[in-house]
Amino acid sequence: MKELPLQTMRDALIEGLCRRMRTDGRTFFLSADLGAPALDRLRTDFPDRFINVGIAEQNLVNVATGLALEGFTVYAYAIASFLSMRAFEQIRVNLALMSQTRPLNVNLVGLGGGVSYDLSGPTHHCLEDLSIIRTLPNLMLLSPSDSIMAGRLADFSICMRRPKYIRLDGKPLPCIYGQKSVFDWARGFHEHTVGDDLCIVATGYMTHKALGIARQLAGRIRVGIIDLFMLNPVDGAALAQAMSRYTCVVTLEEGFIGRGGLDSLVASCVREYGLNVELKALGFKDEYLFAPGARESLYRRHGLGQEQIVDLIASLVPAAHSA
Repeated sequence: MKELPLQTMRDALIEGLCRRMRTDGRTFFLSADLGAPALDRLRTDFPDRFINVGIAEQNLVNVATGLALEGFTVYAYAIASFLSMRAFEQIRVNLALMSQTRPLNVNLVGLGGGVSYDLSGPTHHCLEDLSIIRTLPNLMLLSPSDSIMAGRLADFSICMRRPKYIRLDGKPLPCIYGQKSVFDWARGFHEHTVGDDLCIVATGYMTHKALGIARQLAGRIRVGIIDLFMLNPVDGAALAQAMSRYTCVVTLEEGFIGRGGLDSLVASCVREYGLNVELKALGFKDEYLFAPGARESLYRRHGLGQEQIVDLIASLVPAAHSA
């Protein structure tokens, strides 16, 4: 497969939205004062349907809800940490609660999930959103892993008339899918590789790390890789079936572990379907990251460096054999 150029998830999603907005006059894009060339294109091409609400994430959700109540499809774009936490009450009341009684198609687009704003420090790191957004009924939670998937979200999100939180990475990333890839949104995950005894379930940027770990271990261990891109709702039966062939399942997320995120989702699935697997959760420990550094250095400080995870997985496989 020809290697595709690096692209941000944001730019891929906006390209898809521009295409749809040319023929769909009932779609609005709202921004909380973020700038980018892709946004300039939206602003120029659709001046009547692009609104900058300023650095006001709570009002962003309020305005988006008002437009949605009039039947419009709305994209509300802001930095993920501020959108998911500063505006949490508005998301809960205006979207999660209200959408139980009437259709609302508001798409919350959070830029900078995990520590993709690595050098900006803990105020901009977003390690809590997977956990807190999962607590809300009626709100879909999507965590794409590359620009191909993010671009396809334009069509899916316009057609699926429910509130959504879309967690985008902030950096350009290589593509792990191809232009002809088909995503089963109802299933909510994709099996990149099937392994023998051990599987890594990852989401978002961590799917890249999981694939790199699998490649590094290829000569010693065949590791299964599941990219879980839909964290709410999830097809638990299909996920359980995919995990049932393994004796050990490792979850890998750019979020706090033990706080209701990906690891809790997988653990609940294992319990509900009675799977006999050993679980190991990998993610950030119960503390904020004040030490400065680029993304990989932050990982290493928390035991998430590539070599650290490779060594851990290699140590788990013998235990899985003897379980």
